[in-house]
This record gives sequence, structure tokens and C-alpha cells, in this order.
Amino acid sequence: MDNSKFAEKVVVVTGSGTGIGQAISKKFAENGASIILLGRRKEPLEQTSSELEKIVSSTGGKGKIRIFPGVDVSDEVAITNMFETIAKEVGPIDILVNNAGVSGPVKLFTNSNFNEFKECVNIHLTGTFWTTVKCIENMRKDSKIITISTFFTEENKYEQRPYRFRTPYTSAQGAKNRLAEAFAWELVPDGIQSVATNPGPVHSDRIYKTVYPKAAAEFLRIGGFPGLSSVEIEKTLQRLLNVLGEDQAHIDKEIESVLQDVFIERIKSQDDKAKLATTLAEILSKTQEIAEKIQLNTKKMIVDKEFLSQDQVAEMVLNLSTEKMSKLLNGRVIPNDRVFYPTRPIVGTSIHQDVADISNKVIVLAINSTAEKDLKRAKSIASSLLKKVKQLVILTKDNKDMNHFKDFHAHSLNLSSEDSVKRMFDVVSEKFSAVNGVILLTGEHDYDVALKSLDRKQWDQLVVNYLLVPALITRESATHMAAKGAVTEPSLFKGSTGSIIIVGPDSPIGDKISGVVRARSEIFRGALRPFNATVNQELRDVIKSDIRQYLLLPGNIEGREPNQDKINNTILSIISQADSGNNQTIFYVDES
Repeated sequence: MDNSKFAEKVVVVTGSGTGIGQAISKKFAENGASIILLGRRKEPLEQTSSELEKIVSSTGGKGKIRIFPGVDVSDEVAITNMFETIAKEVGPIDILVNNAGVSGPVKLFTNSNFNEFKECVNIHLTGTFWTTVKCIENMRKDSKIITISTFFTEENKYEQRPYRFRTPYTSAQGAKNRLAEAFAWELVPDGIQSVATNPGPVHSDRIYKTVYPKAAAEFLRIGGFPGLSSVEIEKTLQRLLNVLGEDQAHIDKEIESVLQDVFIERIKSQDDKAKLATTLAEILSKTQEIAEKIQLNTKKMIVDKEFLSQDQVAEMVLNLSTEKMSKLLNGRVIPNDRVFYPTRPIVGTSIHQDVADISNKVIVLAINSTAEKDLKRAKSIASSLLKKVKQLVILTKDNKDMNHFKDFHAHSLNLSSEDSVKRMFDVVSEKFSAVNGVILLTGEHDYDVALKSLDRKQWDQLVVNYLLVPALITRESATHMAAKGAVTEPSLFKGSTGSIIIVGPDSPIGDKISGVVRARSEIFRGALRPFNATVNQELRDVIKSDIRQYLLLPGNIEGREPNQDKINNTILSIISQADSGNNQTIFYVDES
């Protein structure tokens, strides 16, 4: 074995205590590198460190192993302090592997917890951003950044891969792919390469014990199970999934506990208790059956019907970190999966339909920007709608912008506040008896600003504006377009109608647009496209609603100013068709 390939190299691997991160760390240790391990839990890191020390000793290498326990990549202070310590006590870093991640909530987005959504995005996207920014301060020329994302956010010309029940995961990973590309462009003057890789399904406890069983549980919550309500299914499986695969004594003990905590009011006799216990045992068995079916169906889409091993992913990362491969593939997202994943084409440039009568529609127009350009766009959209709809409600981000809409029914509120947004939608629904269409203008940010110059507060605000607010508005819009109680009883979504339209962020404008500017402009567009695909698959295929979420991305590759008339007409066309049967939900209106 040539164990000197990475001799004298210092490698930082995030989330390295278990799973893929641990496998990557071992592979670098086998090849002579010094490894810095970090993660939230101390025990796995210590165990991994011990294993790496044995590898170094057995190969005769000189690599050093160091651990930083209690470091969550989403924690600004912890990451900043860690890299300051590394700079003082270890020296420059040669390779950063952005591997840390969580499965996140496996939940229908209409029933999702907003705090869990934010946590998932903070770890996958913000954690990758901040770790990279702080690491490059201590990287020398010819250093490498390898970012691990997911094949579910791979983008094709007219397609976008949805990943049902995983909206925060897919949107964060989609942005992460584009972020890796943008860093590659931006770091050319520093001589640092940035490459991303998208593993397909990988053999791991996370996928077998968490993702697939939780997805199975969600299918049952939505589809129903004899003798149990949707709420009871949810409460039951939240508990019973913890003992899935355990011996029967553990399962029986947890069933007994669930009976006491969840079903105590339904139990009037021993016979009632025995029947419910049988039902709980049956639903747990059904969950396992569905989880295994999901796994089998995924394997059928792989050429040799085999998931990747963690060691294979580690081998890919090792190869991408070599001088030859990193320079050859700099700025690319490399597929590391063999999954043939058929999807519907969803990208279009225009809607070919005349505007129908929309005089009975209640429309909400939200402006998540205070920029004059965005307020002007909002006023143009509002004016095109005003006399055509039953009621138009305008929501501004800042009270001082209300004077732009003094001729309209307008309010100002914090669009990133879950309570404020929910309360406003409740009021609109009660006052006007419906919410038929919602339009959100994201606004745009300055693409000339370097990513590495952003402080954490500035980055966090970008995430709020271009991912968290769209997610919150989409969820509240969909739940208020359905029958009351649909959040806890998904069958009530069936047949409900409505249109949710996210407008922006725009393409860059100008005669000569550099590659780095184009790459920066795609980061949050790259979050919203997979978000749109996943949300619509759930709305259409899972809960059988006619609610749709549309993404309008103004601007074009020539850098021309967006055509406001096209934006207005597209919005009018979308609102006037409850469900045209058209698959297209992402529109580049200025490319038509």
C-alpha cells in the first residue's frame, strides 16, 4: 500500500465520528494524512480517533489525529473558535471535507415543524458555508474543499428530482451544490479548488433505521390504518419506531407504554386494551414492511441493485482530493450514484392559456424586500390584479413601505415570524372565507459581493430571505387553501385548489456577466427548484390536492432586464387555472 499519497497533509472532516465521515477519515489516515475530527458527540469521536491511531501505527505513517468534540457545524462560535485553535496549534489546512449532516424531518411539508426545517438547513447549508469560510482563512494554495451533497438534488435541463417528505433536506442540499460551484469560481485567485460529490443511497444506519422507517410511518399517517386516526398513528409511530428491530420484550414494553400515554381514554376494558395492543403490533409490522418496500424499490433503480458502501464514498472523496482530479474537476458536482431516477419534466418558459375569470379569487401578495425595484414590481403586479379579483391583500416587510400601497388593502409584518404569518393567514381566511392565491416576491441580493466577505449575520439573512420565508409562506398558504383540520387529517387536502407563486430571485443583469456572479446568483435559485419539485410531488401525488406551488425566475442568460408584463401575465394565467394538468411549475419567463 502506498500510504504516503497524503503525507504531511492536514485534513478536516466534519461529522467524522460515525458513518461516511468516519470512513473518509480512515481512508485519509491509510494514506498518510493528519486528520482533524469534529462532531457534536465526544464518544464517537474518541472511538474513531482510537481506530485512526491504530491505522497510522500499522501503516508506519506519521499522521497526527486530533478531535474537537461538541462542535456543531451550524454553531458560529464553535466553528470560529475551532479554526482559530487549529491555526495556532496545528497550522495550515490542506483539505476540508464538508460531510456533516442530519436526515432532518421526514414529514409531509404541510405538517412540518418550522424549527426542525431551520435546524436541517442550518446544518447542511449554513454549516457548509460557515465551515468553508472560516477554513479558507487558514488554507494554503492548492488546498481542496470537497463537499458531500445528495443525488436527489441533481438538476437536469427540464427535470428536478423530488424527494418526498424531505423538503428542508432537498432545498438545503440543492443550494449546497450551487454553493460549492460558486466557491470554486471565487477561490481561483487563492489557488483553492472546490468540488462537490452527490452519493446515491449509501449503506448506513441512518437510511435503514431512520429515513426509510420514518417515510413509511408518514405514508401510513397520510393513507390511514384501520382503527387509528391520523393523529394516533403519528403519536404511536413516533414512539414505536424507536424499538423497530428490537427483541419482542422491548417492543411489548413500549406498546404498553404507548397504550397508557396515547390511548388511555379509549381503554374501557381489558378487551379494549388487548385489541389496541394487537393493532399497535400490526401497524409496527406494516411500517417495517413499507420501509423494506421503499428500500427494494430504490434498489431496482440502480444498475446492479446495490447501494454504495461507505468505503466507496470515501474512496471517491480521496480521489477527488488528489492534485490531478481536483484541478480537472474544479467547480463541478460529481455524481457518485448509479440511480436511474425517472422524473417528470417541470421546467417551462411560458403558460399558453388565456386568463379566465378570477373575480371570485382572494389573493395575498407578500413582498419580502424593501428595495425600490422590488416595491415597484410588487405595485405593478398589484395593479394588474386589483380590479380582476374579489380581494387583494398586500403584505409588506417594513411599515415604512406601506405608503407605496396606500390605494390597496395592505399590512406590514415580519414575514419570517411563524406566529405572525400564521396569524395573518388566519385573519384573511376568516374575513374573506378563502385564500385562493399567494404571491411572494423574494427580492434579490447583490451578486457582486464575495461569499467569503460575508459575515455570519449577512449570510443568515440571505437564508431567511430566500429559503426560510418561501418555505414558511408556502406551508401556510397550502394549509389555508385546504379544509380546516387538514394539517392533522391529510385526507382533507384531497381536491383542494390554490396557487402559490414564488417570484425570484432574479438572474444577474448586465452586458458582461462573469462566471462568479452567475454562480453566486444560482445558490438560492438552486434551493428553491428542488423545494418546488418536492412540494408539488407531495401536493399532487401524495395528498391528491390541486394546490400547486410555482417558481418564477425572472431574467435571462443575456442579462436583460426582466419583462414585467410577462411576469404579470404569467401570474394572472397561473391564478386563473386551478389545475391545468400542466406539469410545468418552474418558469423562466424571460427566456420565452
